[in-house]
Amino acid sequence: MAAHIRPKKSLGQHFLRSPHHLRRIVDAADLGPEDVVLEIGPGTGALTRYLVERAGRVIAVEIDARLVQHLREALGDFPNLTVLQGDILQMDPAALVARVLGEWRPYKVVANLPYYITSAILRHLLESSPSPHLLVLTVQKEVAQRIVARPPRMNLLAVSVQFYGEPRIVHTIPRGAFYPPPKVDSAVVRIDVFPRPRVDVPDKELFFRVVKAGFAQRRKQLRNALAAGLGLPPAVVVEALRQAHIEPTRRAETLTLEEWARLTRVLFQQGDSRFDKTSA
Repeated sequence: MAAHIRPKKSLGQHFLRSPHHLRRIVDAADLGPEDVVLEIGPGTGALTRYLVERAGRVIAVEIDARLVQHLREALGDFPNLTVLQGDILQMDPAALVARVLGEWRPYKVVANLPYYITSAILRHLLESSPSPHLLVLTVQKEVAQRIVARPPRMNLLAVSVQFYGEPRIVHTIPRGAFYPPPKVDSAVVRIDVFPRPRVDVPDKELFFRVVKAGFAQRRKQLRNALAAGLGLPPAVVVEALRQAHIEPTRRAETLTLEEWARLTRVLFQQGDSRFDKTSA
């Protein structure tokens, strides 16, 4: 690790320094010489070094100019590495890969994500088109547990990730493996992205609007939470739930993705003039 580089608290920087855990992350990505990897937040390059030894091409995007300079100096001898400065949230990941390679190729994402923007980066990557076909992400342990949750403990993040792919926790990383140590332990999550969303919906924006409405007041029964969140009369919501074969007194965390999809299809087919399907 570059001892002269002090982590920036404002960027949520915690540098993983354990070779054991770094190797476990790379192993989880199943890398070979044909693979293209987009690494987000390479930091001092500890993980990057393992990636360039396994993958055919590595594109490392780092927001911190100090670290970009360090990476180019420390790892400049690897011809299969491209280091770019920028904010991944302001970039189109697929277009970035195509621009660097001169052609479109499928890619994987490997990243040690800052805790405070984990959800935003997940959404950005999974909603991109074409999306990566595999993600291996180091996140806060509690967030990893939320991502892989199943009914009756579902949550908005779990639905948002599982709509696009199949997540599983590969292993956990104690806080002492990082410098500086964060206040919580971390976990490595592998997400195998589906060629198409897991469930069939007529309108993805409508699907997520319905799901967000259900979880916005998660302690309330669905008939009340959805009526408030969607701006629909309770009677309309109750009828839609019954047509979708969902008991109106259930709560959002008990629903499966297929049940959310059935409800979305019913609401879409109703075409109620009081329900603006295109509004945020």
